[in-house]
Parts: sequence; C-alpha cells; structure tokens
Amino acid sequence: MGKKNIHDSTPISRIINRFSESHTTSVNKLIHYITIPLVSFSILAIVWAIPFPYLGFLGKYNGFVNWASFLIAGTVYYYYRMSPFLTYGILLLVFAYSAMIVSLEKFHLQGGPELHIIPMAILLPALLAQVAGHRSERSTPDAASSFRSLLDGPLWLMNILFRKVGILKSR
Repeated sequence: MGKKNIHDSTPISRIINRFSESHTTSVNKLIHYITIPLVSFSILAIVWAIPFPYLGFLGKYNGFVNWASFLIAGTVYYYYRMSPFLTYGILLLVFAYSAMIVSLEKFHLQGGPELHIIPMAILLPALLAQVAGHRSERSTPDAASSFRSLLDGPLWLMNILFRKVGILKSR
C-alpha cells in the first residue's frame, strides 16, 4: 500500500494543525498520547451504560443496540467526512473499545462493579491530567475548544500513529 498524503487545505489538516498548535510541549504531547484513548474509551463506556429501552421491532437484536450505537455512528460519520483514511484506524479503535466494554459488562455479571464505575474512575484522572498538561503550554484552550478536542483528539492521535508507522507521509 502506498503512502497517503493529507494536504494542508483539507478540513482534516486544519483540525490536525489547530490541535497540534495547542499541544507543542513534550510533556503535554505525552500526556495526551496516553489520555486521549482513556478519555474516548471512558466516554463511550459511560454512554454505553445508559439504559436503552426495549424496542419490540428490534427482536433478537435488543441488547445489541444502545445509546453508544448512536454515538459511534455520529462520530464515525464526522470522522469519515474529515478523513476517510483515518476513519479506518478509528474504527479499529472502536472495535477494541467495544470489546473492552463487553468485558466490563461480563465482569459486572460476575460480581464486579456496574459498567459505568470503572470508566468514571478512568475519565476524571485522565481529564485532570490533560488540564495539567495544558499548563505547560504558552496558552491553554478555552472551554469550547476543549469540548471540540474530545472529538478531534482521536483524529490527531491517529494521524500521528499513521505517520509513525509510515502509512501517511510526514510533512
């Protein structure tokens, strides 16, 4: 497979550039390399844990559709519009997250904590670490861009990963 290049005028390049501008120090980058997957996993797991109503028309598929299904569909659609290529990596990540969430559900059935407890215990320290990481930067992002970072962070990280392994050309 040949290397793919993302041009600077594309929406994904603007997202990557904007995110990179607020993540310049090695400390902040390292913190975000670790916490972006933790935050995105935690949010998906917490949404997964929200009770979903029984819908008769789903038949035997009740239990396979939940609120996280809509979150996944919406974010994958957004990611696909930004970069179809990076979306493949995001989908692999979603599959891995889903497998971990199902494992947490099974753990709960065997006497472990409810599904939302462990992700909540991961989410809060990860978000606090991100705030601490931004203190090493020249400027800290505002609340609106912080919310946007929850969505764009996985794209930024996938872009970095694809470049490191040579799937995407470096700039």
